[in-house]
Amino acid sequence: MAGSGGLGGGAGGGQGAGAWQGAALRGPRAPLVLGALALGAYCLCTLPGRGPPAARASLPAPAPAEPLLAVRSPGAPGLPVASGPGHRRFPQALIVGVKKGGTRALLEFLRLHPDVRALGSEPHFFDRCYERGLAWYRSLMPRTLDGQITMEKTPSYFVTREAPGRIHGMSPDTKLIVVVRNPVTRAISDYAQTLSKMPGLPSFRALAFRHGLGPVDTAWSAVRIGLYAQHLDNWLRFFPLSRFLFVSGERLVSDPAGELGRVQDFLGLKRVVTDKHFYFNTTKGFPCLKKAQGSSRPRCLGKSKGRPHPRVPEAVVQRLRDFYRPFNRKFYQMTGQDFGWD
Repeated sequence: MAGSGGLGGGAGGGQGAGAWQGAALRGPRAPLVLGALALGAYCLCTLPGRGPPAARASLPAPAPAEPLLAVRSPGAPGLPVASGPGHRRFPQALIVGVKKGGTRALLEFLRLHPDVRALGSEPHFFDRCYERGLAWYRSLMPRTLDGQITMEKTPSYFVTREAPGRIHGMSPDTKLIVVVRNPVTRAISDYAQTLSKMPGLPSFRALAFRHGLGPVDTAWSAVRIGLYAQHLDNWLRFFPLSRFLFVSGERLVSDPAGELGRVQDFLGLKRVVTDKHFYFNTTKGFPCLKKAQGSSRPRCLGKSKGRPHPRVPEAVVQRLRDFYRPFNRKFYQMTGQDFGWD
């Protein structure tokens, strides 16, 4: 309001100057008038948002106050962004795959570790939101202290052709975790998830094969995701094998503490998450946490995890086993691990 008053005073001065309107600025009053005009112009430019664009651009914008509670990124609805002490960093480790392999379970188990800070939701930055830029991506990450690891998981990265190069561009030192599962079981689980959302879906057999029991349809994503060797070939163009850890989805169920031990070693973490953190839920057929993060109560994964699979004819299952066998063997050779799917 002080600026408005100053401007109003200038207008009033103009109306009271009729005696000398049209005359040249001269005599003892001229310096006073020029001084008043200069002062008015200065006040106008220093009002917030009222100066010339160039002048405003040269002034540093005030830093927004950091809220004490979690906030949500305006560019990513539904993705919570933690605030508080520490800094937001690019992830040092990513769980890049695979869908229906056990990535959610692995992330939830890892979040028990005090030195792991992980984004809960899947940001899909390197496959769907890359045009938003790396600064936006980093703004989604939880704050970490020195010695803590930032992580996120988006299982579709593993089958996205552009993802390896984009992640390498962020950091060639990124550690990459891939949870893999018998590709036949994984495909059926993938189908079960889709069927729960689209009850009118054709049968598994109709989608997996062309013309009845003809050639396997690798255009169907549920089948294509399981061609692990082909996808890994693409990643090895950018990252050496030493940057990868391949986690068995089957062992993550039968021996979660053992697989978590391997993951903690890979990440350079002390083995904090051990068998004392798990119990096996016979109803779901999955391990659950005795004490979930931020809670004193046991916790299992949601209803969407461990859902019953539809019955698939044995002939269909056997055809898919035969189809995947050479791809599986190549994958074993590439990774140096035999996952026992054949």
